[in-house]
Amino acid sequence: MKALTIWQPWASLIIAGAKPYEFRSWRPPASIVGQRIVIHAASRKIDVEEACLLYRVLANRTASPEIAAMAAETCLHAELALPILGGAWMPYRAKLPMSCGIGTAIVGEPRLGTEIAAEFGVLRANDSDRDDHANWGWPMLDIEAWVEPVPMRGKQGLWNWPQPEWAAS
Repeated sequence: MKALTIWQPWASLIIAGAKPYEFRSWRPPASIVGQRIVIHAASRKIDVEEACLLYRVLANRTASPEIAAMAAETCLHAELALPILGGAWMPYRAKLPMSCGIGTAIVGEPRLGTEIAAEFGVLRANDSDRDDHANWGWPMLDIEAWVEPVPMRGKQGLWNWPQPEWAAS
């Protein structure tokens, strides 16, 4: 099974169903479309400033048309994202898992970022402050959260999740 390492809080947002698309600058290989992949939470420190800003935008999405537009650009489902984003930066909340597999998803047929943005009623998808990362949206379908995170060192791009010894027989 292939795995994809994703920075937090984005990995947990996928597993919670709050982030229906993983945005990448590249189209997924045809071999993984329709296949289940492991969602691996990276070891990279959470960008607390980014998580805090996202939380505030989503929490205040009804305050003004401008904030509503900013919330729509994230392509996140606010009601599902807020608890995760709150846990990413509020010190009294549990920390998000890092450097581990946290669940699986089936990769759907990839879509252009501009098509997905239109679905959310905006001109462009912007779930992060990184430029040119949203060319392709990979639908994350049929999410299966794992009860316990599985510690594992991640890699860039798609990589092979090790098969447990017991599964080989």
